Amino acid sequence: MKQATTLGRLKKSGWVSQTVKQEIRENAVERIKEGKDLFPGVIGYEETVIPQLENALLAGHDFIFLGERGQAKTRMIRGLVELLDEWMPIVAGSEINDDPYNPVSKYAINLIEEKGDGTPIHWVHRSERFGEKLATPDTAIADLIGEVDPIKVAEGRYLSDELTLHYGLVPRTNRGIFAINELPDLSERIQVGLLNVLEERDVQVRGYKIRLPLDILLVASANPEDYTNRGRIITPLKDRFGSQLRTHYPFEIDLEANIAVQEAAIFSKDDVAVVVPDFMSKIIATVTHAARESAHINQRSGVSVRVTVANYESLVAGAVRRTLLTNEGTVVPRVSDLSALLASTAGKIEVESLDDGREVEIIQYLIKQSVLEVFKTTADQTLCSGILQAFTDGAVINAGDDIASATYMEWLDEIPSFLPLLKSLGLDEKDLESPSMVASGIEFILEGLHLSKLLNKEAMGDSGVYRARA
Repeated sequence: MKQATTLGRLKKSGWVSQTVKQEIRENAVERIKEGKDLFPGVIGYEETVIPQLENALLAGHDFIFLGERGQAKTRMIRGLVELLDEWMPIVAGSEINDDPYNPVSKYAINLIEEKGDGTPIHWVHRSERFGEKLATPDTAIADLIGEVDPIKVAEGRYLSDELTLHYGLVPRTNRGIFAINELPDLSERIQVGLLNVLEERDVQVRGYKIRLPLDILLVASANPEDYTNRGRIITPLKDRFGSQLRTHYPFEIDLEANIAVQEAAIFSKDDVAVVVPDFMSKIIATVTHAARESAHINQRSGVSVRVTVANYESLVAGAVRRTLLTNEGTVVPRVSDLSALLASTAGKIEVESLDDGREVEIIQYLIKQSVLEVFKTTADQTLCSGILQAFTDGAVINAGDDIASATYMEWLDEIPSFLPLLKSLGLDEKDLESPSMVASGIEFILEGLHLSKLLNKEAMGDSGVYRARA
């Protein structure tokens, strides 16, 4: 449809005015009918959060996300923009996106009275219909609602004139979506200022007789674990949100691993190929899950999915560095590269006060336990006897980040029993022809056997010598 440029042409075009919640509801209904994801890229919420969110949108509710850090709250809030119409007409020059059919600001009302069907129309893209504020204790009513503009007063307008107002973030998001992140951080007296926005759908500025019947979808996020430390959401405000949606961390290891693969910004270079075996991705995800269950980690602060993503990136970066030093073409992370996780994990978890100063020790323990768990669940344990027999017969393997991948291919030839176990890890014929993949698989098997107390290991930094148990 050709975009109308005047109010008269807009009327002739057949455009129908509707509230932002009606608009979102209709677009959501169409997506659901077509079987499309409302929030592409959000993994693990298909059976829990997403159905509740769809219900809230269909019900026309303002809502609040409650969840710990790194649970995709902000991503879903920003994804709501895609449920708006691509273009929306407003009265040209309006600061609060006035509906040409139902203007609310004095500016738009006066302009339409003056020009009638000749009132100029401007079209706003949906990306401009989203407002966001990170709640901080110093946030003022003027930031959210508005304030008298002294410059406009100096220009000769009366203080009682609505045109002296400088609108805040909420009115400027009229006919759109406004989000408040970390709502408990907003001081209680400022939260009171939002009560009318949610219920009566208007705003008031400094006692002036101004009523702006705003059309807004108000969305908020909060970390419930932080209420006592950082503030609270006042009861009247909570009462005005139509729905409260509780988010969560991924329940399954595979989902966590998939999120890491999707979100990680990994090294890329034309002449360097990066391949991460499934078992290495699972180790990364398992470390995070183990941290969420560890008594040594402060669970009140949470263990974010960002830990998994950062660890995945660090693992690949460590493997890239090793590959550049050994001048190999393909980057495949190994168990010996897991030491890179120490730096990326330490800054994202909080240990209990009794364990202060033991961060490195705790992380190393979590990594070892994760390698063992993935080995037990991934590798076929019935295929280990041949490898163990080879060590009993005198085999000794030096493994680590300073060992070239070609050396592991030689061990594959000398101990054929590695082959069926590598296949049980998911390596296909093409993978078995890659020295880098074989090296990664053999290191994982050796470390898994060691942690299972079936092999001895003399550790030397990121390297180690594997022998038969005495």
